[in-house]
Amino acid sequence: MITIVAGIIMLGILVFVHELGHFCVAKLCGVKVLKFSLGFGPRLISHQRGETEYMICAIPLGGYVQMLGEGGGEQGEDAELVDEDEHRSFAKKSIPRRMAIVAAGPIRNLLLPFIILPIAYLVGINLPAYLEEPACVGYVMPESEAAEAGFRNGDCIIKIGGMDVLSWTDTGPALVNSAGEPIVFTLNRVDGTEELVIDSENGALEGLQSIGLLPEQEPVIGGLAPAMPALEAGLKEGDRILSVGARQIVSWYELKGAIQDVGGQPVAVVIERDMQQLTVELVPKKVDGNDDYLIGVAPHHETTFKRFPVIEAVAAGAERTVDLIELTLVFIQKLFSGHVSSSNIGGPITVVQIAGQAAQTDISSVLSILAFLSIQLGILNLLPIPILDGGHLFFYTFELVFRRPISLRAREWAQQIGLILLVLLMGLAFYNDIVRLLGS
Repeated sequence: MITIVAGIIMLGILVFVHELGHFCVAKLCGVKVLKFSLGFGPRLISHQRGETEYMICAIPLGGYVQMLGEGGGEQGEDAELVDEDEHRSFAKKSIPRRMAIVAAGPIRNLLLPFIILPIAYLVGINLPAYLEEPACVGYVMPESEAAEAGFRNGDCIIKIGGMDVLSWTDTGPALVNSAGEPIVFTLNRVDGTEELVIDSENGALEGLQSIGLLPEQEPVIGGLAPAMPALEAGLKEGDRILSVGARQIVSWYELKGAIQDVGGQPVAVVIERDMQQLTVELVPKKVDGNDDYLIGVAPHHETTFKRFPVIEAVAAGAERTVDLIELTLVFIQKLFSGHVSSSNIGGPITVVQIAGQAAQTDISSVLSILAFLSIQLGILNLLPIPILDGGHLFFYTFELVFRRPISLRAREWAQQIGLILLVLLMGLAFYNDIVRLLGS
């Protein structure tokens, strides 16, 4: 419940920033704003201040700013206005001013990360330590795409699709650029350099883990689940697992297989604690219909805390923002060209989950997720789809070039088509969200 509430609040912040962009520029251009709404549907809260009604509505999936002389209706662009309102009609403003008002929302979303990401870097961010290390494979998952391609434990990735890879951080952008085509990995091995290829039909867009490549993870306990065998046997955070029964454990990833081999039988687990070896006995068990046997331990993830000086924080925040914008544009281009599966599209449920989980960590994580989602919202709204801001900008560009507007009826038809497309897209996104929920 906390995750849902926190996610809706964060989504509301992004919508508020977007609509505030339209609102402020409309006011600057002298347009009368009739309504400012967060959400759609029935009003939950409504307050009239001056000439504008401010509302919070029941469906928190967007918002809108309604201006005098915009669209159809009683106060739309064809409405008969009194002289004092004539000059305040959106429809009566010059094309550049109308374009500025429409573009202000998504542009404000794109500018927001330039403000909040430097704050995140200034406050300080916790990063997994391995992200800044060379992209050397700690474990290849059996029967995965990587295993079938011939990857081995210890392989160090130095290039993906021709892009240099200096650390694990570089692998994400490189994989996005290679999406939809065979991915060529250049590896450093003990016996020299080698290239391996993974077929274009792969899940690499979700990261190296999705194709079976994992960073090194030592078998050190970082968390213990309540009422589970490990805690009941006396294991503690920081314990290093050396063996399970007769099987030696060198990597955390070997632990699951060792436990499944034991099944529900008593087993001796050797650990190292404070430079001493201890042996405990426990019995793995199944929980809540899970087919796997569990002992209730989680790995210890080393993190590094980095806090940047002001100038470096601004530079790092701006650089990260540009990287996120470029990655989003590449993803959209590959999506429309068919090189990326539509199953990668996430909807409101995914957004709320991501935002809600971040909201329960620290301020830097919250700001980072807000920046990421703000960029998605900004770019999505700039797509030339009728009913979105980008569609309106397309209409005004047409009017600017041909010296005449598209008829109101033609625009209404186009917007209806755009609405259908948007509903279909939202339906697909909801479907993907539900499939992910059921899969998890």
